[in-house]
Amino acid sequence: MRVNLTAQLPNRSESGSGTIPISLTIRPACGLPGDYEYPTDSAALLRLLRQQTDLPMHVLQTFEKNLRTPLGARLTGVELSDRVLTEIGYFID
Repeated sequence: MRVNLTAQLPNRSESGSGTIPISLTIRPACGLPGDYEYPTDSAALLRLLRQQTDLPMHVLQTFEKNLRTPLGARLTGVELSDRVLTEIGYFID
């Protein structure tokens, strides 16, 4: 499934170096409703994106740099498997 990802710091004051907590919004790329908030951290999110997507390294590096900015970071049209989405809780029975 293609999704748009928006990552922001839940607490703006925690933008130091190292692993930081992240609030990730997952939204279907096709424009249908279905937003999902996923609490994670920067290291786990980047590991997931490296292992479960085919995004180029320069895109991931830019995304990682933008995680610490006040506006956060965005990726659009990211292909995530149903298995990955289920593991993070996007699909709920």
